[in-house]
Amino acid sequence: KGLLKPLSAGGTQCGKPGSLYWSGLSTVFKNQSLKFQFSKLRHSRRVREGHVYVMISEERRKIFMWSSCAWVRPHWPLQEAWAAQSGLVFLTGYIRTGSVLLAQTQDRLISLKRINARLNVIGIPSEIISPKKVAELHPLLNVHDLVGAMHVPEDAVVSSADVALALASAASQNGVQIYDRTSVLHVMVKKGQVTGVETDKGQIECQYFVNCAGQWAYELGLSNEEPVSIPLHACEHFYLLTRPLETPLQSNTPTIVDADGRIYIRNWQGGILSGGFEKNPKPIFTEGKNQLEIQNLQEDWDHFEPLLSSLLRRMPDLETLEILKLVNCPETFTPDMRCIMGESPAVQGYFVLAGMNSAGLSFGGGAGRYLAEWMVHGYPSENIWELDLKRFGALQSSRTFLRHRVMEVMPLLYDLKVPRWDFQTGRQLRTSPLYDRLDAQGARWMEKHGFERPKYFVPPDKDLLALEQSKTFYKPDWFDIVESEVKCCKEAVCVIDMSSFTKFEITSTGDQALEILQYLFSNDLDVPVGHIVHTGMLNQGGGYENDCSIARLSKRSFFMISPTDQQVHCWAWLKKHMPEDSNLLLEDVTWKYTALNLIGPRAVDVLSELSYAPMTPDHFPSLFCKEMSVGYANGIRVMSMTHTGEPGFMLYIPIEYALHVYNEVMSVGQKYGIRNAGYYALRSLRIEKFFAFWGQDLNTLTTPLECGRESRVKLEKGMDFIGRDALLQQKQNGVYKRLTMFILDDHDTDLDLWPWWGEPIYRNGQYAGKTTSSAYSYTLERHVCLGFVHNFSEDTGEEQVVTADFINRGEYEIDIAGHRFQAKAKLYPVTSLFTHKRRKDDVELSDLHGK
Repeated sequence: KGLLKPLSAGGTQCGKPGSLYWSGLSTVFKNQSLKFQFSKLRHSRRVREGHVYVMISEERRKIFMWSSCAWVRPHWPLQEAWAAQSGLVFLTGYIRTGSVLLAQTQDRLISLKRINARLNVIGIPSEIISPKKVAELHPLLNVHDLVGAMHVPEDAVVSSADVALALASAASQNGVQIYDRTSVLHVMVKKGQVTGVETDKGQIECQYFVNCAGQWAYELGLSNEEPVSIPLHACEHFYLLTRPLETPLQSNTPTIVDADGRIYIRNWQGGILSGGFEKNPKPIFTEGKNQLEIQNLQEDWDHFEPLLSSLLRRMPDLETLEILKLVNCPETFTPDMRCIMGESPAVQGYFVLAGMNSAGLSFGGGAGRYLAEWMVHGYPSENIWELDLKRFGALQSSRTFLRHRVMEVMPLLYDLKVPRWDFQTGRQLRTSPLYDRLDAQGARWMEKHGFERPKYFVPPDKDLLALEQSKTFYKPDWFDIVESEVKCCKEAVCVIDMSSFTKFEITSTGDQALEILQYLFSNDLDVPVGHIVHTGMLNQGGGYENDCSIARLSKRSFFMISPTDQQVHCWAWLKKHMPEDSNLLLEDVTWKYTALNLIGPRAVDVLSELSYAPMTPDHFPSLFCKEMSVGYANGIRVMSMTHTGEPGFMLYIPIEYALHVYNEVMSVGQKYGIRNAGYYALRSLRIEKFFAFWGQDLNTLTTPLECGRESRVKLEKGMDFIGRDALLQQKQNGVYKRLTMFILDDHDTDLDLWPWWGEPIYRNGQYAGKTTSSAYSYTLERHVCLGFVHNFSEDTGEEQVVTADFINRGEYEIDIAGHRFQAKAKLYPVTSLFTHKRRKDDVELSDLHGK
């Protein structure tokens, strides 16, 4: 949504070790225009008592000469926007060239079609074109091996040097003080709050500090009085420059991205600028602090040769063209290919914007805008959880881990990523005590927040190698495996290891624990001991900061279960809002307990036999928690819930008993048809039951009223809670989006492309939202998607109130890679179960609804 990175040179790094950058300048991509909001800069200056400082390490002009021109997606030249708002004119080298993304394989073309479908609904013109059309747009390209391409006609290029100089100049005009050749020694912190910066030229007092030090951000974070972990690592990045062609390329020649060839190509002064992301990148500076300021690294033609060969295959006429030079400069990459931004969980007022994965100039404007909003208002205007620093923990900051991971990340930028792909490096970092046992039984693994979780279990008769190498946008090879696991969950009993879930204990000597939790959570937690409450931890806007279940262990003790990737974020939120009280204790007990999910109608039989206690609903009601003995082990927290809507129990087992309890469960369960299951089965079960998950369907901008969770909010529980005022206002005014379940009607599971997430939703032919998650329902024999429906005005495009009647009166389609499939919309889960297979065109979905 934003386009230019404040005070950065095209995603490469500007500054010496310990440099500090800050700018309130930002861009807004809205209504086909580009507008600079100097008001954000002025507002931030007021917050900081009139002072905004930016420190860099070389003369300004020298810094800005490092990187090449960059590819961006604005709609109007920046100089026009600046001139209109400030009366100043800054040249940026803006030229609208368009871009062409090539596909050498059908799978790559499918990927482009999925991207194209999303671009079209957010107002960015694009189209899928033929190889013949590619040749017309760029006559020098060899198109014989292409199957198609995507053309984005309004893409543009800018000069990184000019943009950076323009931003710095505009900032100076608005009162920002820029200190050249100034090193940050460390950030001063008092009581967990930024108080100032120690530089080699003295101290600067400040309330906010932004670490935009690029490849030096890691070291700068560790140099603080209270270290801040910023997981990123630099790699060498190569691109070449040529002299002009005999007939120089026109300035508006399209930028080419040949991801299958791992290269990009664009015009540079009538010649060619071409680089890429090779399969064998070269990480640098692992051993310690990088001493480089502004200089390039040594050429390495042997390393660049595969990219050069790919360039010559794509543009054979370049064979005799003179190469001017091969540029080698550091680029910074993160463990998950997404940039890092947001406030540190450890130090208030310490913000980060770094790790742009070679897309700094392209993403910088949007990142700058959201960070400015974050600092001024306390939160950004869009959900950017996937970029939040708090998605990482200290476990991702090992230099060895980062070195190995970025060697995988850099080529992944151009690799074809099919749904459900997994990183291969940095694995087996966090494991359950049952890992080896499950692995020996055929578990295939996925990773979440560094934790290994089973996807599914491969039967002995399956070809494991073929299954691991299978990558497709269509029906996956694990379909039958997951089907058998789902069937077992519904007819017998299954075990899923869910130890990765975040687990906290909140205790107090008096009523402090109950009082603070009542303030932090929307549901009423003043329940009898042993009861479990599903609730949300909301922000001031009523959005979900966390979706969790809380069991009351005693009058003064609570056990909280949250999503795996919420460990750092949830801890930071709780600590931020909990008073400094020695009588109130918050403890992260994630590592103390192994969690087994016992799902299915025979789960009650297995647990009854192991505990010698009646486990029927009369004796052990739903949403109840009790410490019990299971086998020889004492102190097992048994909870009557499964996170899927199916009958069963969650067992939270002290880790020293984990293997014993698992073995006992599997041994006793044999007579009841027990088997292992994985998260793919869990996903299918929870989506067909319309269970929304945080991070997939719910986020900080989603309120309980927008996703049908009014029952988890107690507006009249007798005390105020965070987000209550916003929910009262929303209850009065109505909601502007609604989580809806879609059941695909005319979709052939065997032949058609599958939905995964992010597919556009159309209502009566008009765009209405996008899917958030999807799965095949083995019960309904249909694909089920969850997604938010909006009511956009046909005249103005503004959002209007969404009612149940609005949902029910619409005719819906889900766009999968450009093909629209009819879908039925439901606001409640379908409860009619199909007991035998029927022809799809004979199935009538029941109108009977229920939670």
